[in-house]
Amino acid sequence: QVQLVESGGGLVQPGGSLRLSCAASGRTFSTVIMGWFRQAPGKEREFVAAIRMNGGSIYYADSVRGRFTISRDNAKNTVSLQMNNLKPEDTAVYYCAQYSLSTTIVVSTTTVDYWGQGTQVTVSS
Repeated sequence: QVQLVESGGGLVQPGGSLRLSCAASGRTFSTVIMGWFRQAPGKEREFVAAIRMNGGSIYYADSVRGRFTISRDNAKNTVSLQMNNLKPEDTAVYYCAQYSLSTTIVVSTTTVDYWGQGTQVTVSS
């Protein structure tokens, strides 16, 4: 019912920047929380950032706070993640997520209703 499509991933050197975008279509709500998770090979999927589409409340993982910025465009139904000062440990597949309307626990994958297909981010010299 909801489709999330990520774009903007790629290869970047340490210290560089990338901007990821997520376009949502189908059944969405203006009050939903949307965000980003990432998953490196052999690792569990981990929370990166989230934003409440109604009001704009923002949540960041400690590992990215100060380097990443999440934003939204309600008119276009998109969420973006500006990633600056990238580090090799940021290398992962990044997934766009739409949370359940009933949850306030944004760090948990179990609170996510819909996932994008993922986009690869590789940070390497």
